Amino acid sequence: MSKIKIFSLGGLNENGKNMYVVTVDKDIFIFDAGLKYANEKMLGVDYIIPDYDFIKKNKKDIKGIFITHGHDENMGAVIDIIKEVKDIDIYSCKFTCDIIRRNLEDEGMTFNKLHEILPHKSISFGKNSVFPVLLTHSIPDNVGYVLNTEDGAIVYTGNYIFDSSLDGSYKTDIGKLAYIGKQGVLCLLNESEYADRPGFSVPRNRISSKVRDILMHNEGRIIVTVFTAHISRIQELLTEIESTQRRVVIMGKKLQQMINYVIDNGYVIFNKDRIGTLNNISDKDAVILISNENEKPFTNLERIVNGYDKYIKILPTDTVFYLDPVSVNNERIAVKLSDDIAKLGSKVESLSSKDYLLNHASEEDLKLMINLLNPKYYFPVSGEYRHMVNNADIANNMGIDKENIILKQNGEVAIFENGVLSNETERISINELLIDGNSTKDIGELVLKDREMLSENGIVIVCATLDKKTRKVLAGPEILTRGFIYVKDNIEFINQIKDMSSEIINKNISNNYVDYNKIKTDLRDVLGNFFYNETECKPMVITVINEI
Repeated sequence: MSKIKIFSLGGLNENGKNMYVVTVDKDIFIFDAGLKYANEKMLGVDYIIPDYDFIKKNKKDIKGIFITHGHDENMGAVIDIIKEVKDIDIYSCKFTCDIIRRNLEDEGMTFNKLHEILPHKSISFGKNSVFPVLLTHSIPDNVGYVLNTEDGAIVYTGNYIFDSSLDGSYKTDIGKLAYIGKQGVLCLLNESEYADRPGFSVPRNRISSKVRDILMHNEGRIIVTVFTAHISRIQELLTEIESTQRRVVIMGKKLQQMINYVIDNGYVIFNKDRIGTLNNISDKDAVILISNENEKPFTNLERIVNGYDKYIKILPTDTVFYLDPVSVNNERIAVKLSDDIAKLGSKVESLSSKDYLLNHASEEDLKLMINLLNPKYYFPVSGEYRHMVNNADIANNMGIDKENIILKQNGEVAIFENGVLSNETERISINELLIDGNSTKDIGELVLKDREMLSENGIVIVCATLDKKTRKVLAGPEILTRGFIYVKDNIEFINQIKDMSSEIINKNISNNYVDYNKIKTDLRDVLGNFFYNETECKPMVITVINEI
């Protein structure tokens, strides 16, 4: 019998950044390593990943990181992790492996511990084993993981829906799920993002009828923004295009590579003869695909709307179609962009996030998964806390005792001894890393606060030049401002700042010593209070003292 611990480094009480850890005695198994994208208030931050100090400290006991599918929320931190921890094993199915390989190529990295696995083929790790089971999502080769232990199975679903119309690498193997349930599931980690949505996600996840309507009732070009991660949506779009006389034009090298890859590998069925070139971009019956990625949403479309794209301009006869519902974080950008498109005389079509769902488990999907697996303990994961509570209520209504439902925050550990949930409490120290650009180093909260201060209050620079021998002020102090006040309209105010600065500098100069630190500190404190009293703003104060 074993001591099992389950906790999260990210993914609880948030959307994205999924990373779940299961320890069985000394063996450590990690499921997913995702990111989440920064909101507009996190100035300059590209994305956020879990702090992987736990991985670095315990890497000798880690059997591997098991990735469910190729969405950034579930695998976006992989490259950042292996930049620093090069000897860790990564396991995923073919489609996900290929995405990781392309990301490695983009980074100019080599990595030889990426293992391509097959659904429904067990991987042994001594007395424990990991079994990937195929589940339906908007991307091929999506799997949940079953960690088989002596005390029962730990099941992590990742993201899924139940959709019997899909086949091949999109199909859920319900028979395997039922078999796993009969063998005995100790704990089920089940996603929560759509736990407040009644019914099944199907058929509200399908967009074919909307696409068909847009293709039939618009005679001009149709410009479509697509997420390359939602392959099933691209399939629905291309299927409807095939029943028309329209030709597809794909803009952008990465989008072209992705669509060619999914067609060539049978993940998407479409006649490639229907794909045109940039020579067809002005055809009135063209359907023009442009990528719309989460990291920089609508960037490509904005460039076209603002007239900066050398290949295409928005025409009054065009229709712009957002293929995926606009997320809450991107609503402001989308509304402004739609307004700009309307000013050009073009039409905008979009999908309501209430009527058109993404491929996440709604209430009835969750109930079916619980019914198939019949877990002893239930652990809602992946979603905001209110969604996790809704998920817990669903499990309770399905007959799971409240004492057996585990609601945790990131870092809080659920401990099982001999197959029974313990009252013992433990917390793992967790954090998150704010990533700016290509650096894997956390930019930190202090940098973020500095950026926020600069954006809101501006900057004041005090410059002065001293004689190296006499210590006398030769020039200045001069006052430079950016984002604080307009100098020409505030000459008297600037002169006051000069006088105060001069007094502070001279006060901290003796015959043989200049106390630079005291000058900087006093200028920051005195001028800061002065600025706040006069303007109710507190700009960043930077001091530059030169000696010649």
